[in-house]
Amino acid sequence: MQQFCRQLAAAWTSFEQYGHPLQVGHRFLEVELPALRDSFNRRLCGSELPLLAALVCCSPFDIALHDAYGNLHGLPVYETYGPEFMSADLAEFLEPSAEAGVDFRGKYPADYLAPRDETLPVWHLVGGVDPLTSEEVSREAPRDSHPKDLSGWIARDGLRCLKIKLRGDNAAWDYDRVVRVGRIARQQGVEHLTTDFNCTVQRPAYVLGILDRLVREEPAIYDSILYVEQPFPYDLEAHPIDVSRLAARKPLLMDESADSWRHVMLGRSLGWNGVALKTCKTQTGALLSLCWAKAHGMHLMVQDLTNPMLAQIPHVLLAAYAGTMHGVESNAMQFYPDASAPEAEVHPGLFQRREGRLDLSSIRGPGFGYRVNEIRRALPPAAVGYESTL
Repeated sequence: MQQFCRQLAAAWTSFEQYGHPLQVGHRFLEVELPALRDSFNRRLCGSELPLLAALVCCSPFDIALHDAYGNLHGLPVYETYGPEFMSADLAEFLEPSAEAGVDFRGKYPADYLAPRDETLPVWHLVGGVDPLTSEEVSREAPRDSHPKDLSGWIARDGLRCLKIKLRGDNAAWDYDRVVRVGRIARQQGVEHLTTDFNCTVQRPAYVLGILDRLVREEPAIYDSILYVEQPFPYDLEAHPIDVSRLAARKPLLMDESADSWRHVMLGRSLGWNGVALKTCKTQTGALLSLCWAKAHGMHLMVQDLTNPMLAQIPHVLLAAYAGTMHGVESNAMQFYPDASAPEAEVHPGLFQRREGRLDLSSIRGPGFGYRVNEIRRALPPAAVGYESTL
């Protein structure tokens, strides 16, 4: 991935496309990135850089382009997504489903954005091996001031939303995990749960069986599940599973499958009724998927790929403007809480969850509102110099 980023730096520098960043980014994703990835993979001799990894590599460049455009005009990024700044409407980028009665002509991203929220409910990730109580904490746990178990995290951060990672190949284990987390959640005032099976489930009956058992034995926990995230293999073309029965029970959100608006369209045809957006798949791709999904009445969430430091800002802004089902997932403070200390001095509400929410009020100014000149971060030497990319 580091080597591919070096190649992307050269490709972006020499990319001869001009216009709004959504147009430039879309063209790069459609033409340049596939060709670069194909060429890169041919040289790997038996290994392969997956598409999702290539998007992760590409996202900082794409996000920087959107940020630069906002700074050029002295405006926040999300104020540049209307007809005043774009020479093409969404019909240049998107095609509607044939039966939906949607027309993207004369529509722009601004038409699908909500007014910005200044605070957001925040979701905490409960990993499959995370200790739930103090009795489960290992002796090898870090000796620092951060919570060591789920109960501690809920109490310290005032959490109200928990995302439960499950296995997808052991229904008894998955059911027990949901119940154990759900009972702790109820005891400590948590309002919402979601389940993430990590693409490992092969049949809808697996998830339906767990939900049915919850209805019978733990109805309050069942009611607290807001949505179900990506149980099935993410390659929808190789695994075209009809998921409509499951989506009728709980909103069913694509995550790994949603690597472009085209796969969102394919997912909808199979019964999926929601999308988990991620800026790590590029700002351009996230915006186009957002617009397509909203136009077709799908649920939206913004999920984390653990966004520390400056990456947290485009991530939470997408959620603030998307009009999500309920807030945003943010877990960098769980996995490396001290990594963002310089940024937290300027944006304290983004890197500490208080009363179960994030505070976006420090994000202001042009571009993504990073306020980077105020952040005292010592950067390492550049991996690629500007002249070496020409």
